Amino acid sequence: MNDTILAGADCTTMFEVRRGVDQVDRELIALLVRRFAYMDAAARIKPERSAVRDEPRKAQVIANARAQAEAAGLPGPAIALLWDKLVETSIAYEMEAFDRR
Repeated sequence: MNDTILAGADCTTMFEVRRGVDQVDRELIALLVRRFAYMDAAARIKPERSAVRDEPRKAQVIANARAQAEAAGLPGPAIALLWDKLVETSIAYEMEAFDRR
């Protein structure tokens, strides 16, 4: 069996597409592990719990993601919604990490 993951443009079967999507999902989880490690660091570094939520920074992160998505040809509004959820989840995680310390 061929273990090669094809680029999306090279896929000719749904099996190939699904293998590619599953691989990307594994890679995304690995990236989320890295991102949440930074949330652990932020919870360790920030002096007060009230510093965990930073609305100007949240807006900047979402705007950056939207701009990068649009530059790559992806739908900016949809990516902004996705990133809003990611940032809110990260904030909740960081709050829990802060409370554990």
